[in-house]
Amino acid sequence: MVELSWGGWLVPQIADELRCGQKTVRRRLHRFNRSGLEGPEDLGGQGRKRRITEAERSRINGLVKLTPPGRLEVQPSNEMWPADEPRPSEWTLDALAAATRDLGIEISRSQVRRILLAEGVRRRRTRSWTRTPADRRKPGSTAPYASGTATRSR
Repeated sequence: MVELSWGGWLVPQIADELRCGQKTVRRRLHRFNRSGLEGPEDLGGQGRKRRITEAERSRINGLVKLTPPGRLEVQPSNEMWPADEPRPSEWTLDALAAATRDLGIEISRSQVRRILLAEGVRRRRTRSWTRTPADRRKPGSTAPYASGTATRSR
């Protein structure tokens, strides 16, 4: 770009030759005039800095692999009790956001979602084990489930 400018080319000609905008050519040439050879290099770090560090992101991803605090656990007496009863028994986005706040990381539910999506963590739908197949039937239906699948008759 600078070499073409020294060769007498005009900004529109340089932009056409390099297939970029005229504003880009002008900006780079002005930066070269101000800073010399280091001027035309891309300047890194111009955007907003991340508020959550990579270590904190790793801690959030690690939470998903842990057992939720309210899930039932078998005690030494063979009884099942949750480790922390008022806490959720399944990881939801709200539960993960609350758990990260407990770790000292101020984060919203939507940010937790973006972090997990970036890491490729699949969100699974929580299912209640208290409902029976009979509860899921459509009223007046003899089909075993309300999924709309046809049943074979023999």
